[in-house]
Formats: sequence, structure tokens, C-alpha cells
Amino acid sequence: MTSASITELNDRARDVFRVVVDSYLATGAPIGSRTIAQLSGLNLSPASIRNVMQDLEELGLLAAPHTSAGRMPTDSGLRLFVDGMMQALEPSAEERAAIERQIEQAGPVEQAIAATTAALSGLSACAGMVMVAKRDLVLRQMSFVTLSADKALAVLVGDDGSVENRVIDIPLGLPPSALIEAGNYMSAMLGGLTLVEARAKLEREMADERAALDGAARTLIERGLAIWSEDADRRPVLIVRGQARLIDDTAAADLERVRELLDDLEGKQEIARLLDSASAGDATRIFIGAENKLFSLSGSSVITKPFRGLDGRVVGVVGVIGPTRLNYARVVPMVDYTAATLARLMG
Repeated sequence: MTSASITELNDRARDVFRVVVDSYLATGAPIGSRTIAQLSGLNLSPASIRNVMQDLEELGLLAAPHTSAGRMPTDSGLRLFVDGMMQALEPSAEERAAIERQIEQAGPVEQAIAATTAALSGLSACAGMVMVAKRDLVLRQMSFVTLSADKALAVLVGDDGSVENRVIDIPLGLPPSALIEAGNYMSAMLGGLTLVEARAKLEREMADERAALDGAARTLIERGLAIWSEDADRRPVLIVRGQARLIDDTAAADLERVRELLDDLEGKQEIARLLDSASAGDATRIFIGAENKLFSLSGSSVITKPFRGLDGRVVGVVGVIGPTRLNYARVVPMVDYTAATLARLMG
């Protein structure tokens, strides 16, 4: 069974095919020839429509869930519709404002990204997701708090107001004064620097013996900077919002599909790989159903769009995950607009 191109369909086949797809995107259910004849205004008899639908099925564009049902588009049929027949709808002023509003909020960049992703999820009725490269954190202040004889909590405040905590190992018998000294030194001498710059400056001052630190405080600072640098290099920031929106009335009738989809979303490492693969080039990419191995079992669609910083480099990818029957004409431009908004935020 091979899939056709749009040029292979005559006008009658295109009209019937569009009605089937529009009905499926609206309801998630198959539609029969009699219903099409009654509702579509095509001026075709049910028998003529059945013949056309049979031809479309042989081309791999439609399928019948079971023998007594009508027809619904296959993944190949949806791909043909999206690539050759869909007319995109620009986001409304209200939708654009809802997305734009998030970048005006004060606070850490990751908070604004999360809010923008949540807004996209709400507007698209899908799960929103965004992956960005870990930004170079600029230090403002750092302190250490003893947790136990061999553990301390390192608290780092970034220049953007973000606060992060890490548990680090400390030597047994370390005096409390060493923790205070280490925190004071980092805040006074390394404030305003990125992690990379802070480590380089510390190494220079130690090499020149200009760092007025005892050995214990020096060890704390080195361990604190090392663990943050390792975390920053290990993985990009991945935010997924709105998983609950994937459980609509249609999905509730297929709980196994929903379970598969939510399990897929929990595997964030796999999502990160998918988004990373979508970062090449500038075009919006649409994965429909089995076209994407990650979500093939749950029969979901993924729409992604990379966005760039001021230097022209790709700094992240934004997208949505939803059922194959999502409103592509509306959601694709919405993802595009969100990508442009995040590009300004990250610029």
C-alpha cells in the first residue's frame, strides 16, 4: 500500500478527503459516507462517496477502524493534508498577547521559559515543551550551611535572582569558620562572574598565592564551583508543561494510549534527544504518529521549532505534543510565534 501525493488526487477525491480529515480533527472519530453526503454539501450520493473513500483507502490515506465503521485518515493521510492542503491560521491578538506576557515578567529566565511553555500548552490544548542550552550563570552570592559532619549545603544566588542549592562533601572536622570564609570570599571576589570565569580567576589567584584563603575554605570553593559547572555541562534545560491536557474525552476512551503517552513524557532524556534532532535548520518540523519512534505507540503528534539567539546560533527548541487529531492549522503558527518570542527572551 503506497501513499499518494496531492497531485494524484482529482477534485472529487480531494473534497471527500478534506471532509474526512476535517471531521477527524474535530471529533477524533471516523465518519461514514452517508454522514458526509448529508453534511458536506458535496452533492454526491453515499454510493459515490463510498467509492471515493475506497480509492483513498487503497492509496493508504484513509483506514477503517473496524468493518462497520466509517473512515478516518491514516498517519500518511494526515501528512498529506498537513504538507499539501492545510491553510495555516495566524495566532489571534489575544493568543499573541498571552504568549508575549510571559517574557515581561521579572525573575529568572527559566521561570519565564516555564511560564511561556505553560501558556503555549494552554492555548494549544497540548503538552508544551521547550529545551534550551544551560545558560552561563552569573554569580551574585554564595553561602555554605553545615548539614552533617561530612555534608554541607551550598547555596548559590545568581545575578538574575535565581537560587540554587547543592549538597557537597566536606572534610570531617571542618570548622564553621571555614564555611563563612568561603562564602564571603566567593560573594566578594567572584561576584559578577560566570562559573567558568570564577574558576579561572580562583585558579589564577591561587597560582599567584593572592587568594587569602586557608586550605579548608579553598577546598569548599573548589568543590562548590566544580559541582555547578558539572551540572551545567551535563544536560540542557528541558521543561514540559500541560501533560494533563492530553487526557481529553476521546483519550479517556483509550486509557492504554494515554498511559503510553504519559510514560513517554516521563522519559525526558528521550524527549531531549528528539528536540535536539529538531534543532538542525530553521523550519518547523511535524512528526505524525508512527513517523516518530518515541511516540509511535501512543499515536501522538509532535510539532517543533528551533529558535536562535542574537548571534544566530540555535539556543533552543520549542514544541507541543498532542493527539494526531490536533488542530495543525492553528497550532503550527502558534509554535512558530512562541519560538520567535523565546528568541527575543534568550537574545
